[in-house]
Amino acid sequence: MRPMNIGPDVPTASLEELAIEQRRRIHNTVSTLRQEVEGKVRDKLNVDRYVAEYAFPAAGVAAFFTFVLGYGVAGVFKHMVK
Repeated sequence: MRPMNIGPDVPTASLEELAIEQRRRIHNTVSTLRQEVEGKVRDKLNVDRYVAEYAFPAAGVAAFFTFVLGYGVAGVFKHMVK
């Protein structure tokens, strides 16, 4: 990055070149950041990875709650029949 010694005697063409250079650098920086963030977000929101990683624990939790619910419903019917 060049030092910016801007005064009243700097030609307009030179200022335009500086502005173009700054825009190009900003554009490149934003593009790079966008690509990095896009890659990280894509990894974080990868549904297939989470399904593969948490399928069995989720099935175990669902089975446990189903068992508890079934046991509770059976107890209600048992008390109704008495």
